[in-house]
Amino acid sequence: MKAIVIGGGIGGLCAAIALRRFGIETEVYEAVKEIKPVGAAISIWPNGVKCLNYLGMKEQVRQLGGPMHYMAYNECLKGQTLTRFSLDPLVESVGERPYPVARAELQDMLLETYGRDKVQFGKRVSGVEETAAGVTAWFEDGSQAHGDFLVAADGTHSVIRPYVLGQQVERRYAGYVNWNGLVTIDESIAPANQWTTFVGEGKRVSLMPVCGNRFYFFFDVPLEKGLPEDRSTVRNDLQRYFAGWAAPVQKLIAAIDPATTNRIEIHDIEPFEQLVRGRVALLGDAGHSTTPDIGQGGCAAMEDAVVLAIALQTNSLGIADALQRYQEKRSYRVKDLVLKARKRCDVTHGKEMAVTHDWYEELKSETGERILTGMRETILGGPLA
Repeated sequence: MKAIVIGGGIGGLCAAIALRRFGIETEVYEAVKEIKPVGAAISIWPNGVKCLNYLGMKEQVRQLGGPMHYMAYNECLKGQTLTRFSLDPLVESVGERPYPVARAELQDMLLETYGRDKVQFGKRVSGVEETAAGVTAWFEDGSQAHGDFLVAADGTHSVIRPYVLGQQVERRYAGYVNWNGLVTIDESIAPANQWTTFVGEGKRVSLMPVCGNRFYFFFDVPLEKGLPEDRSTVRNDLQRYFAGWAAPVQKLIAAIDPATTNRIEIHDIEPFEQLVRGRVALLGDAGHSTTPDIGQGGCAAMEDAVVLAIALQTNSLGIADALQRYQEKRSYRVKDLVLKARKRCDVTHGKEMAVTHDWYEELKSETGERILTGMRETILGGPLA
């Protein structure tokens, strides 16, 4: 059995590694000549960590992950702590730690595990065709690839998604802009073992520890899309949007490197139930593009990869049937994650400011129990709970 995997990002490589684990031949095709991860880092929650453990990368993940043992929310103007609590109860109840990791290092780990020389770069897919003999993928350079089935892990702008759905779907602007990057840890800004978030005005500033004595940081601001802002204006933009915020926020803005700071207008896609057509399956952002507000985008792609490989390994009624089993197991799960992230996005970013202010007030009495219960529910919905 042979799989064509379109996309060499997190989802595509996890799928290729998982399929190969079960003896399925794989070929991975990536559109760009060199992968440059979108975003500086990613929070891999225990459901995603378990998937990477299952795929044989347990020790590597621990080496890349930062020591995130606490979680805290701080008030934006004076920096006073609204709530702070340990993540240990979450870890004890789900059986694994969360690991924030730099995206570039995660990408390198996956490439090394699969085999960097086995990925064919510069192969932008232009279309797919199914026949009784399998699936053919056509590329813009005129070449083609043949396999028994195809995994479309070609991202939020998926070329293959319209083939599976029979229609185009539009991305939805979530209403805010995110700036993110990496800085050297400075404990006068935030503790080195804590996920720290400053909140106010429908905005947030957040820091997570990753390996190498670095913080992953991000700033969120509700804004209209299409503003003329880029890396050349980033420091002035952030100083303007966060004027009057607490001293640690100002110190973080002063510490960032504009040349390596990303600015992203956040989008998602309305969830859809169809992830499979015949011998073609959508995976990762191609099948469920989400906002990053619950940190589950990459984890969901890892889950997809594991479930897809298990479905093909454990069902013997044919490839198309196995792919349907994959769809049945993933469709509700990924829809739930997209909608949970959207709901959290709206509360966090002031879609209705009265609701957002109520959330700020709730944080003052938060012991961690409510937040960790929500996290636990999401994590335990994964395939390796």
